[in-house]
Amino acid sequence: MRAARLIKMVLLLQSRPSMTAAELARELEVSERTVTRDAQALSEAGVPVYADRGRAGGYRLIGGYRTRLTGLARGEAEALFLSGVPGALREMGLEDAASAARLKVSAALLPSLSDASRTAAQRFHLDAPNWFTEPKAPELLPAVAEAVWDDRRVTARYRGQEREVERELEPYGLVLKAGVWYLCARVAEGGSFRVYRIDRFTAVEARAGRFVRDEEFDLPGFWAERAAQFARSILRAEVVVRLSGDGVRRLPYTVDPTAVREALAAAGPPDQDGWLTVTLPVESEQVAHAQLLSLGPEVEVLAPESLRARFAEDARRLSRLYGT
Repeated sequence: MRAARLIKMVLLLQSRPSMTAAELARELEVSERTVTRDAQALSEAGVPVYADRGRAGGYRLIGGYRTRLTGLARGEAEALFLSGVPGALREMGLEDAASAARLKVSAALLPSLSDASRTAAQRFHLDAPNWFTEPKAPELLPAVAEAVWDDRRVTARYRGQEREVERELEPYGLVLKAGVWYLCARVAEGGSFRVYRIDRFTAVEARAGRFVRDEEFDLPGFWAERAAQFARSILRAEVVVRLSGDGVRRLPYTVDPTAVREALAAAGPPDQDGWLTVTLPVESEQVAHAQLLSLGPEVEVLAPESLRARFAEDARRLSRLYGT
């Protein structure tokens, strides 16, 4: 534990001109007295740590000293590629590995490039969750992430639509979609690849043996294909609507964009009023009612009759609220 802290202290001093005892204590999560003892231990071990006295004083390395302890471990290198998503790193339990990797890279950079990590962080940040949601990391995410990194089989219990099931899985990859974590895994012993929501796992236990990863598996491609299949599979109903020009423009922001593309591609020419009649795939009548209601007078529902009746009742209620 102390050896790792001493190495981190050297790397911190190597990446900056000087640091005060308070700054080092904050970075190392120790007291200033511990920083003083660690600096003395480094000096006795031959690392030229010098303490400047006075109000503007601090610790620095003398004579351009550079440590050779900057080799990246596998876990640190893998975590470094994810350093643009700090929230995801923290939820997977990889924040410490990423921090160590960034320090090692900073220490290995030429002085002219020493501010590269700071300038990059000022120019790019990924905020994955949707607006108006309170993201919550699944409790079992760190255990699942560890199995993914280690190619370790797991026995997982999962809440399905009707009951809880148990599967032995080969966890291939993690996907963070709009603040929700998913696991892409293959059912053990040559089964098919499936997608699981991690917040529906009730138990995850790592197995003793590792699995042999299929090198042809493409996580981004697999996810894109499954996401498209899922988006289309939930569109089990259809509605027929007339849309004004403004309604056509606003429709992709109201319902599924894939459904909109299909509907518009199959539509005929506008009528004499400039309105377009389309047959729109939707998840259900109830969902369509909630989505299309936001278009207001820019949409007229033609079918099914039950949905048209809902909109007619909405119109009557609005008339009572706003009519003279």
